Amino acid sequence: MLSRVANSIYWMNRYMERVENYARFVGVNFNMALDLPPDVDEQWEPLLTATADNFLFEEYFDKPTREDVIYFMTFDKRNPNSVVSCLYEARENARTIRESISKEMWESINEFYLFIRSTPTDNFRNLDLMQDFFAEIKRRCQLFHGVVDSTITRNEAWHFGRLGRHLERADKSSRFLDVKYFTLLPEIGGVGTTLDLMMWTAVLKSVSAYSMYRQTHAALTPMNIVSFLILDKLFPRSIAYCVRQAELSLYAIAGSTPERGFSNPAEKAISKLRSDIEFTDAEDIFKTGLHQYLDNFQSLNNEVDSAIFEMYFDAKPIQSQSQTMGVMGQYQSQNGHQFQAFRLN
Repeated sequence: MLSRVANSIYWMNRYMERVENYARFVGVNFNMALDLPPDVDEQWEPLLTATADNFLFEEYFDKPTREDVIYFMTFDKRNPNSVVSCLYEARENARTIRESISKEMWESINEFYLFIRSTPTDNFRNLDLMQDFFAEIKRRCQLFHGVVDSTITRNEAWHFGRLGRHLERADKSSRFLDVKYFTLLPEIGGVGTTLDLMMWTAVLKSVSAYSMYRQTHAALTPMNIVSFLILDKLFPRSIAYCVRQAELSLYAIAGSTPERGFSNPAEKAISKLRSDIEFTDAEDIFKTGLHQYLDNFQSLNNEVDSAIFEMYFDAKPIQSQSQTMGVMGQYQSQNGHQFQAFRLN
């Protein structure tokens, strides 16, 4: 497989996962707004801070009002992480590799893009319309992932897609928890109150985790919620689950398994990250500090992404004939461009 194709599949899935999660980020505040007491104002700035979009936002807007934050995170093409921007990039990646994906995948992502383009951008001023709109975004993203899983052979292309999807999901799950950290309570004494638990519940609902959480835990406590969203090995949006699935796909691309040990820096980085999570408990996280733990995880997750890029996507010029005999090689297209490729043993 050409590295160009692998890279497009990887990022197409990352962008689609990012689209869904940005819709979920707005859902955090929608859920909170419905339950907040009348004397507590809605807070939209934590969404920007948790997603690290606050600096770019400040270049274009004076203050983080509800309308401006929703517009910036959804329709603003100046924001490379907005729903519109990510969906455009996902569609472009899909368009360039249509021969490598199924017809149903292309139709799903293309229809989704046309739906977003046809949505009036002033709808964000109507709260009811926007809630329905973001629910539709999540539904279409889930439809896309379902089409991928039901129409693609479980080969290296599928594994690159699953790798990108779960690394992106793990990153965004950590940022959902950070939204809670950056959301300011009226006073320090509010920690542990009904309002505090209301915010934790909103985080669970925003990642569709509330029902599954209630099946495994009797009480809504910060310790249990953090443990469920970070350490649970069975819930599909927990950080531990996502990292494990990404690890399995990364090893499968090279025709190996984690049990055999790592064979390249990318496998080493992701296995080390998975091991760190596996041997951590909720008490360790709170002892370190929830925000500090999540911030460190995001840095390590980015290091895994960089190692994957250097291993599979960073094409280098041909040096000698012997290099083309290894796992990594170079192939030249008819138009003269060089693309990196890898051979599966």
